[in-house]
Amino acid sequence: MKKIDEYQGKKVLVMGFGISGINAAHLLVKLGANVTANDKATPKNNDIVDDLEADGIKVITGDNPISLANEGFDVVVKNPGIPYDNPLVAAFVKQGTPIITEAELGWEIFDGHLVSVTGSNGKTTTTTLTQLMIAENAKHQVKYAGNIGISFSKIAEDLGPDDTLVTELSSFQLLGAPTIHPHIAIITNIFSNHLDYHKTRENYINAKLNITRNQTKNDFLVINWDRDEWQKIAQRSQTTIVPFSRLNKSHEGSYVEDGMIYWRGQEVMPAKDIRLIGPQNVENALAAIAAAKLSGVTNDAIKKVLTTFSGVRHRLQYVMEYRERLFYNDSKSTDIEATEVALQGFDRPVILLAGGLDRGYTFERLVPYFKKHVKAMIVFGECKDKMKDAGNQAGVPVIESEDAITAVPEAWKLSEPGDVILLSPANASWDQFPSFEVRGDKFIEAVEELTGKKEQ
Repeated sequence: MKKIDEYQGKKVLVMGFGISGINAAHLLVKLGANVTANDKATPKNNDIVDDLEADGIKVITGDNPISLANEGFDVVVKNPGIPYDNPLVAAFVKQGTPIITEAELGWEIFDGHLVSVTGSNGKTTTTTLTQLMIAENAKHQVKYAGNIGISFSKIAEDLGPDDTLVTELSSFQLLGAPTIHPHIAIITNIFSNHLDYHKTRENYINAKLNITRNQTKNDFLVINWDRDEWQKIAQRSQTTIVPFSRLNKSHEGSYVEDGMIYWRGQEVMPAKDIRLIGPQNVENALAAIAAAKLSGVTNDAIKKVLTTFSGVRHRLQYVMEYRERLFYNDSKSTDIEATEVALQGFDRPVILLAGGLDRGYTFERLVPYFKKHVKAMIVFGECKDKMKDAGNQAGVPVIESEDAITAVPEAWKLSEPGDVILLSPANASWDQFPSFEVRGDKFIEAVEELTGKKEQ
């Protein structure tokens, strides 16, 4: 951990009691700040408040009182999910109070080698693969943190100048990280996500590009080269561009040609040997390979990781095989693009479990994928009627169910040996579950109850 004095004697407000917010509050006390912690909800667990207060932190819960904007805070550390049009946040913006996220705080105290990953899809898998690859050859600590569910600042506290940290960063985090400077930045892809938060696609793209804003020619931006738009986006960075591509050969980076993965013209391994299924995971592997090779990782280390790693939980996660049916949990597929790429990963008939929060859009884009890959659908949630319409357009049998749990036995009744039973909702979970993680866990529990087996 780097010793800094920027917060010594400063008055800091931490908004949000998530993992990152709580860790940030305690860290700021160590850095000499006078800390107030605020959450709009009242925590069900009193231990959270007790621990904060025991560290000398003033705690305010149950509201974001606008009066806090008049208390002379020097800095606000905001939970990334709190929008900027929140009345209290908007008041701080209006008066010019600096607003950062915990990722910025983590960067300020970090004293090692930083690799950062962002993108619309594939962030967590790419982050995990990159960390595993670099760790295979490392003589020092290699950790991961960030939007992957582990506090950036908490891990940064325990790392030194020779250590490496691979961070997953969301667009929400990057908006509040003005000085972050990874040596290697990765952009997996950019679709049109979170427009309810960012308002426009251009705002969303700009937020993603904050990952490379402070990079120089001595740093690297690893970016997907499979769309013209992404190639143009890369030109907005001042750093050294390293492309990765599943579709286009580029000797400047990692790519696939005739089924073989290459790094700058040199063979690495056959693409078919990657244990993770699907074209999206070939892209995730290519991104991680580029970052790993820039970090000095050997081909043997890369092969070891890619031939053994079976996936991140809830991200096209293999659950088990039972009576010649394969069960996959892709609860993290909260948008249409993610379900598109999930379906493309299978050469077996798929029984698809899909649905969730109705965000106002329809699913015609999925019709070609339903026609090609799906033998039957179980739909649920607020948008089940819209999902059913797309299934009907594709000529796929559709059954309605209550949720992702009750859909499991329904799918089993429709299945035959050789089928895949896939939860890939194409929608957020918030209509029925507090998170995609809970939805995926409940799906796995339902599979275990059906089969009498534990996930593998």
